[in-house]
Formats: sequence, structure tokens, C-alpha cells
Amino acid sequence: MSSPTPASEPVRITVVHSEACHFCEDAHQALTALAASYPLALDTLDVRSEVGQALMARHRAPMSPLVLLDDTFFSSGRLPRRKLEKLLKSRYGDAPNTAGAATEAHHG
Repeated sequence: MSSPTPASEPVRITVVHSEACHFCEDAHQALTALAASYPLALDTLDVRSEVGQALMARHRAPMSPLVLLDDTFFSSGRLPRRKLEKLLKSRYGDAPNTAGAATEAHHG
């Protein structure tokens, strides 16, 4: 990953999802739960959108969801929850409980 984001800034998480994808739904539920404890800025893109297709091609993601953290590849397919929680803990400490800190945007 690139240089760490200062603890005051939310982690920008981009999710490129597809319709009727159980891994995508699972990732959304996990990210929503984590957003209750950590400052996350979620950006959701449809895989059929122009930007979604470009991101899938750029990161050579074999399946949805493609998950980017601060515009850097994190995962494709099933979201590795423990790996993500470990990263968030290393950045923010043990669940700082910033409920309501998440912002979410849906595109395409």
C-alpha cells in the first residue's frame, strides 16, 4: 500500500460490484459493519459502468467484487475480512468507534 492515511482521514474504499453476486453482498455487509467502528469512505461502482469496467481491467480482477483501498488493489472475489480488520486496526488502533463517520456513494 501507499503511505498511511493520517488517522483523522477516512480510508477510501472503492467496491466494484456486480448484480446478484453473493461475494459482493457479503463485502457490502462486512464494510457496513466495519464502518460503524472505523472511518470509511465507501464508493460503490457497478461493474457494467464505464469506470467499473476500466478498474476491473486495470487491476486485472478475475471476479467481483474488486476492492480498492485508497485507490490501491486490496482484493478480488471474497473479501478477506480479517486482513482488512488487521489493516484498519494498524491504522486506527482498536475500533475507535467512530459510528456515523462513514460516507457512502453509489455510482452506475
